[in-house]
Amino acid sequence: MSARVCMKTPLAEIDGDEMTRILWALVKEKLILPFVDLKTDYYDLSLQNRGATGDEVTVEAARAIRRLGVGVKCATITANAARKAEYSLDELYPSPNATIRAILDGTVFRRPIPVSVVKPSVSTWKKPIVIGRHAYGDVYRAAEMSVRGPGKVELVFTPADKNGKEERVQVADMKGPGVVQGMHNLDESIRNFARACFLYAVDQKLPIWFSSKDTISKTYDGRFKEIFGEIYETEFKDQCEKAGVKYFYTLIDDAVARVVKSEGGFLWACKNYDGDVMSDMIAGASGSLAMMTSVLVSPSGVFEYEAAHGTVQQHYDRYRAGEKTSTNPSALIFAWTGALAKRAELDGIPELGAFAKRLEGASLAAIEEGDMTGDLARLAVPAPARPLDSQEFLDAVARRL
Repeated sequence: MSARVCMKTPLAEIDGDEMTRILWALVKEKLILPFVDLKTDYYDLSLQNRGATGDEVTVEAARAIRRLGVGVKCATITANAARKAEYSLDELYPSPNATIRAILDGTVFRRPIPVSVVKPSVSTWKKPIVIGRHAYGDVYRAAEMSVRGPGKVELVFTPADKNGKEERVQVADMKGPGVVQGMHNLDESIRNFARACFLYAVDQKLPIWFSSKDTISKTYDGRFKEIFGEIYETEFKDQCEKAGVKYFYTLIDDAVARVVKSEGGFLWACKNYDGDVMSDMIAGASGSLAMMTSVLVSPSGVFEYEAAHGTVQQHYDRYRAGEKTSTNPSALIFAWTGALAKRAELDGIPELGAFAKRLEGASLAAIEEGDMTGDLARLAVPAPARPLDSQEFLDAVARRL
């Protein structure tokens, strides 16, 4: 074997949970370490370690991404009551992704990984649809409470300026028990979101759509619409026109109706929750949740590559029972290749970038030539003789490397 490709600067490596944690180690063992002298700063974001550190490890991981410029992240659990009991947690910590995204204040871009043997569920789609998801605020940083009722619920703004006037808005006159939630966002974060989306659209020569529900949420969603329009007119209109990039605003419900009749090939900018839901819809309709890239781009020039799906709990349960699983590791592979390619670009290491391309090519060639996991085997035309388990698929990619 020839000498391994050397790295100059480490990646921030963020390990995760359950089946994706198992595959994470196998991807490194079979596809990266034999070819790359890998340098990483490692952070264990397993649910157990987040509990043991009071979630401080998540903050440390985000700071490492900011310090090193590039991070690569495995899928992690966002705990609920059932998980709290399952893992004997003292408390429920917030989504690790939400914590990291808030610290980096970035935008998440998710793009399907197309393969010719799997046709999209939406017959009109000819090109991938990229989701640009705002990565700050909304429901992911909301304050919530249960109320026993009856009683009055209010939003209260208390100015930091002692001479300022307190403002109150009644949310509801509760006639009985219920739940309430308060969300927020920041003008600067929305501006950075808009800038990141326009920069991406110009760079990729993609039309850009932005959608919200400003007819109902006239203040909250209306602010998003206003800032997007302002950033386009004052900062990006000339760039977009020169690149042949068109900007289009519409309501979120109208956008959904248009998307399923479109040919694809555009960037769809979405608020945080909308982007969370729509990226999974685009991934599923494109073939599989495991066939989508995801990168968080910070306005400060920091990049975090991650799997766009969850921890695959059902497969992990089967794995622990001693069964083989046909879990697709493609999104994990492409998280690594994206991070290595960006590290190569920033550090001027063309050999590292070339390896990342070869690994992506080997992964796609395996699928195109009939070596694929069960999620794709059910959809592929022609169908393979049999689906591969996860280790067999990784071995098929390794052979092509």
